[in-house]
Amino acid sequence: MQSTGGKQVASTSNGGDSGALTSARKGEHIRICLEEEVQGSGIETGFGEYRFRHNALPELNFEQISLQAEFLGRPLRAPFLVSSMTGGTNEAETINRSLAEAAQTCGWAIGLGSMRAAAENPALASTFRIRKDAPSVPVIANLGAVQLNYGFGADECLRLVELAEADALVLHLNSMQEVFQPEGDTDFSGLLKRIAQLCRSMPVPVGVKEVGWGITAETAELLAGAGAAFIDVAGAGGTSWSQVEKKRGGDAVRRQAADAFADWGVPTAQCVREVRQCLPGVPLIASGGLQSGVDAAKAIALGADLAGFGRALLPRAVHGSAASEALIEQFRRIEFELRAAMFGIGAADLGELRNTDRLVRKQ
Repeated sequence: MQSTGGKQVASTSNGGDSGALTSARKGEHIRICLEEEVQGSGIETGFGEYRFRHNALPELNFEQISLQAEFLGRPLRAPFLVSSMTGGTNEAETINRSLAEAAQTCGWAIGLGSMRAAAENPALASTFRIRKDAPSVPVIANLGAVQLNYGFGADECLRLVELAEADALVLHLNSMQEVFQPEGDTDFSGLLKRIAQLCRSMPVPVGVKEVGWGITAETAELLAGAGAAFIDVAGAGGTSWSQVEKKRGGDAVRRQAADAFADWGVPTAQCVREVRQCLPGVPLIASGGLQSGVDAAKAIALGADLAGFGRALLPRAVHGSAASEALIEQFRRIEFELRAAMFGIGAADLGELRNTDRLVRKQ
């Protein structure tokens, strides 16, 4: 590490210790998310609080229901995003290529996991190069926003975008994960100003996402004011990264304290509803614990433009091309569930789904 202006800056010029540590951590994250129970406890996504009022006479041809969407100026065959998950290890390269192939086949957008590992160790860059596997769908590069306080600037971010041949960059906000991570970067001071500077200087759209605790209306307004091109609320109810870091062991105090935060965060449905109400025109992604196309239908009806799926896709992506058929089957199942939900309420396209009055709170 080197010091610049009082900040600790990770070297991006060689494959030193920082790159090896980041890669090892990413490998641990994959294993834990596949093998351990890391769901938040005592908190749900909030989609279970809503139901659709059935329309017995939809007056539609099911086969003509349209799922066509658009994101970052690119058409999508369905309003779905493969949420940012991983990168920086050999296993992660297999996962990312499987997900990219499925996204290309089905016409979904895809986000990469944090690319810090590639910045620290160029030898890991190949784990993020998925454009050849997803040539015509939106690809989103990814970096932890806090790294803007640790030496990363517009030049470094642009290199990551170019490495991935990405259409956009998303900065992830993971303050609670960093606190529970023994080696976490926890200086989030002045970060909004740095985000605004980056948004102004980058030649591609810069969005912001959470990692599983949610973005509220107040925070979303600040981010939109700073120039965020899109917001992914990534709410609570799915993977809890305090629980993931607990499973990694390490510091005993953090490990014990993690249980007190098992129900931390704002449910995904609540985030979507309140962010859309305060920011009617900002592209909005709903992720965080989504499991089905019905969850996606509810998210879109609440105001989301896209629905993101993350850990739910991971088990079928981990085995690479051998699992591609099963992974694509999962994508198709999610698409079918969304289309069936739209048929069940009489919505012919996503515009009608967003404007439906048939999503109500359960009594």
